[in-house]
Amino acid sequence: MAAALGVGRFVYTPILPAMIEGLHLSKAEAGLIASANFVGYLAGALLAAVRLPGSRRTWLLGALAVNAICLAAMGATTAMPLFLLLRLVAGIASAFALVFSSALVLDRLAQAGRGGLSAVHFAGVGSGIAASAALVAIMVQSGAGWSSLWLASAVLAALASVAVAMLVPTEPAQTASAVARSHAAMSPEFLALLAAYGLFGFGYIITATFIVDMVRGTAALRPLEPYVWVLFGLSAAPSVALWTALARRWGILRTFAIAAVVEGIGVAASVLWLHAASIIVAALFVGGTFMGLTALGLIAARDSAPGDPRGRIALMTASFSFGQILGPTFAGFAYDATGSLAMPSLVAVAALFVAALLAMLTEVRQSHA
Repeated sequence: MAAALGVGRFVYTPILPAMIEGLHLSKAEAGLIASANFVGYLAGALLAAVRLPGSRRTWLLGALAVNAICLAAMGATTAMPLFLLLRLVAGIASAFALVFSSALVLDRLAQAGRGGLSAVHFAGVGSGIAASAALVAIMVQSGAGWSSLWLASAVLAALASVAVAMLVPTEPAQTASAVARSHAAMSPEFLALLAAYGLFGFGYIITATFIVDMVRGTAALRPLEPYVWVLFGLSAAPSVALWTALARRWGILRTFAIAAVVEGIGVAASVLWLHAASIIVAALFVGGTFMGLTALGLIAARDSAPGDPRGRIALMTASFSFGQILGPTFAGFAYDATGSLAMPSLVAVAALFVAALLAMLTEVRQSHA
């Protein structure tokens, strides 16, 4: 999780300011590169739902290798079409790594009767964000260029992948079969949850993509650049454990709604008041909720109906990914038109508040069913 998502998927955020400066990218181009990764993630998540031949370990290690290669290749080109292609492929690889690593880890935890440790698995995303952010910050302070940042991130991801290869035991190969089919429960409650998850994907990703670039672009905030993404990652690492613990007390959907509101406050803080304190609030609130919301949404989908949840999870992933794809592209073009990220960020806040409302309405409907 740290290699494929924390580094492979999210290291683009701290590297982006150096790329914009070195390559004179527009915000629209930066948003398109981000969205290409999310398109790949959508495709990879849906493809990984198919029962593929071979072992899950083999697919996991292959995805991690592709992820590291794509990271290195990003530092070896300056062509926009190649940037888009590489981030697309990296998105597919990160989705594969998420699905197959989760299947391996969660199965092992279930067999051991220690399902509560799943929060440690998901904390890998935040740990990878924090480690890669620290690496990028140190290199930026030493004067490294954007291409070196990608190459160093590739080395970090490769080292983590080697550790995975050493620690994950082999397993019997799976036999090839047709696509596993399951019917999603298309109840009004599930449709509301589906919409809420897509709005969450849109709501967090603009800040998650552009927060470091926003800090660099504001003279008074620039000293925070080496630290803001590290803080984002450190907030994400324990967040799944925190929000799932609260969900056991308050209920999954109510906790999802509360987390969405907290995240909306964080997104608003990033643009309404350009001050060091507001940027810290944004990093803590958005970083400390996005992985918790991700886990809560999938748990709610799994519990929404009996039977194989694969179809429901695939639909949730598609909705979430569509929001992520739309967010950076919308924000980039809006910035180029207005010179500010305030408008798209406030639209994201509204999306998160609507997601919270949908989650609460769904809980009310379920409680009266």
